[in-house]
Amino acid sequence: AGGDGEGEGEGGGEGGGGRRPGTAKIFVHTFGCSHNHSDSEFMAGQLRRYGYELVDAPEKADGWLVNTCTVKNPSQSAMNTVIERGKAANKAMVIAGCVPQGDKGAKELRDVSLLGVTQIDRVVEAMERTLAGDTVRMLEKKALPSLDLPKVRRNEFVEILPLSTGCLGACTYCKTKHARGDLGSYEISALVSRVEQAMAEGVSEVWLSSEDTGAYGIDLGTDVAALFRAITAVLPTDGSVMLRLGMTNPPYILAHLDAVAEAMRHPSVYAWMHIPVQSGSNAVLEGMKREYTVEEFKRVCDTLLAAVPGMVIATDIICGFPGETDEQWQETMSLIEEYKFPEVHISQFYPRPGTPAAKMKRVPTQIVKARSRELTALFESYMPHEHLVGKTERVWVSDIARDGTSLVAHTKNYTQILLPGGEDQRARLMGRSAMVEIYEAARWSCKARVLEVLEVDPTVARVKLNVISSEEEAKAIREKLTKGKRVRMKKTEANGCSTCGSDTPCSSAETTALYARYFTIEAALVAGVCVGAVGLAYATLSRSRY
Repeated sequence: AGGDGEGEGEGGGEGGGGRRPGTAKIFVHTFGCSHNHSDSEFMAGQLRRYGYELVDAPEKADGWLVNTCTVKNPSQSAMNTVIERGKAANKAMVIAGCVPQGDKGAKELRDVSLLGVTQIDRVVEAMERTLAGDTVRMLEKKALPSLDLPKVRRNEFVEILPLSTGCLGACTYCKTKHARGDLGSYEISALVSRVEQAMAEGVSEVWLSSEDTGAYGIDLGTDVAALFRAITAVLPTDGSVMLRLGMTNPPYILAHLDAVAEAMRHPSVYAWMHIPVQSGSNAVLEGMKREYTVEEFKRVCDTLLAAVPGMVIATDIICGFPGETDEQWQETMSLIEEYKFPEVHISQFYPRPGTPAAKMKRVPTQIVKARSRELTALFESYMPHEHLVGKTERVWVSDIARDGTSLVAHTKNYTQILLPGGEDQRARLMGRSAMVEIYEAARWSCKARVLEVLEVDPTVARVKLNVISSEEEAKAIREKLTKGKRVRMKKTEANGCSTCGSDTPCSSAETTALYARYFTIEAALVAGVCVGAVGLAYATLSRSRY
């Protein structure tokens, strides 16, 4: 196989045995987070625009595009199974995503083409060459792919919008950092443009996706508060398009709780947020290098829950992190018991190759499993949605349930509501908002009957958020958050302002540019005088010698 950056390869022949370029059938399979799904949608869009036919049945495809996840052992094991099945069926295979980017030497990746996380705009080239018999490697890290790439959405009503890639953390158990790298954020103006484009294309929901929403923009000299102001300013206030905020870790969102709370009070923003805590023990959090304490996590929860009526917080727990004692585990149990989060994602610790935690002394497997069962039992012991029975709520319908019939809707705080399905109901409700009466509550969702389908007002006015910190305050916050960290700062584009998200430079940017202009002229004049003086001295010396 070829070099990481050049996309060189072996084997080949043109056209895959006489096949015309862009005429093959392609199967796309995605593992992992919403960011991965967004990447797959961008890659599928490019493949279809080139002429490929996207198919749902893998056996009917000539080529497979597998977008991978490296967070846990099970997801990578599932990827290995897919690769083995594809090789056995003699399929042309392009493996994309975090696994090849973070672990390119894995034995499972031999003899298949590899596409890195920032190389998704080269998917057509990778697939075409693979179909022709080459094995290519395109893993070089480069600038973020454009948000203007064509897209085939997994759900036509949902736009998944990546805010950034990478993060500023160094969690000892995390393999994703190896793949996604350091924080790299998209410009606010590019993100706002993508939101406007998606709304024009008819989506009813926009999901913000990021490895850490709270850290957004630090590399650009801006922050998540400015981002929320800019995006909510273009959202309709009638709820015809809803915004879902992305996952955030506690350290960076602490500085912006007022802005986050105000965003979720916006009529077109779900009052829901995913804030992983991972452990209720400060000692365990320190071993994980999570960069916050349990007290700081509680401050985030208490502030947001008080400021946003009815808000739901989802969180994550890792059971059996290396060195976790029984007492430390009970601290985690107490935290969940105290807050009774409606959503808790429970994982057993998996040692990911190449991470510091993989070298730590592990908790015995039987204890890890017992802790997972104990937490699951606690989580299933309370019913967070019972208070909704008998109530009338507004919901937004966006998907079809796993049973293939029921429709999936969500309330303002993102509680899942199941509605009666069928072709007629899909045509009537999908991508729409409705008033429903809830008649049954279960652990993860409720059931309801539709009372009224709501009409939207295309002329509705937009609203702007009010939490606007001064540039001095914003700068101080960024400096505090990045103290002791290496942050690669991007240059501000000359035709816009990364701080406020406007398409034109603000006054401070113009002043800076003007100063830079005069400084450049002054430097050129000084350099010219210096060169002239040296030349004159040399000529005088030459005349005196001869």
